[in-house]
Amino acid sequence: MEYQGVKDWEGLIDPLDDNLRTQILGYGHFVEAAYRSFDFDTSSPTYATCPYPKRRLLLSNMRRPPRYKVTRNLHATCGGVRIPRWVPSAPSSSWIGYVAVCDDAEEIARVGHRNVVIAFRGTATLPEWLENLRIMLTPLPDDMAPAAADADRDSQQPMVQRGLLSMYTSSGHKCGGRQSLRDAIREEMQYIVKRYGGGGGAISVTITGHSLGAALATLAAYDIRTTAEWGDAPPPLVTVVSFGGPRVGNKEFRSRLEASGTKILRIVNRDDPITKVPGFVLDEDVAAAGRGAAVGAWVRKCVHF
Repeated sequence: MEYQGVKDWEGLIDPLDDNLRTQILGYGHFVEAAYRSFDFDTSSPTYATCPYPKRRLLLSNMRRPPRYKVTRNLHATCGGVRIPRWVPSAPSSSWIGYVAVCDDAEEIARVGHRNVVIAFRGTATLPEWLENLRIMLTPLPDDMAPAAADADRDSQQPMVQRGLLSMYTSSGHKCGGRQSLRDAIREEMQYIVKRYGGGGGAISVTITGHSLGAALATLAAYDIRTTAEWGDAPPPLVTVVSFGGPRVGNKEFRSRLEASGTKILRIVNRDDPITKVPGFVLDEDVAAAGRGAAVGAWVRKCVHF
């Protein structure tokens, strides 16, 4: 599992290892498939959904024949914003990605474990854009933030962007009772680990996404590693491969994410402003080194990680 980050990709980043490069591009193709599978046409009766059946989703939208099968479609609900009724084509719940499991025996034997991919697209609908603007931090709910020894102090609360948390935890009561993205992922992962993790079968989970999808990938990875219950099966290794993602939470969130054992490979363009927002945040390390302008006190409650 070296390429899953077990050793934090030591010796593989600079210079970039050819096999790691191939793997990164492969996860990029999973994200591309999430974009290709989404109906962006606001005049279409299937707008904001995935019109492909699960068995055809990857076959129809990946450059190469996949070695994975899609086991679940994922939807996110924008529960924190209200759209005026006169605004057309603004569904509160939208298809945002999928879960896929490697079912190729040769590939499983080659890498020594079965990999599960959770892939997310980026922002696409008006409600999602509005949720993106809700940039202030909010504490994680109690069931996502197990109490630490000194968690009674405000400074020690793990916090994440409000709009992001809303999309991850909101359920679609007005969309046929659709469950939250969080519940769907946890339910599917528990099923997969129970089905494939018995008898000593090793499982890894790679969560990937672009932009908004990258932020959701980070939050989902934290949740899986920190709060999910696996019964008698060992918890899977969870890796995030994110592309152009905004920053997600405060220092305590980052600390707990690292303590959970989650491995994160964050691919960004140095000049991409999205990777430094929401909140127009300047890294404290950069500010201390004098490589950028300081920010006002009002913005310091915004995102650091």
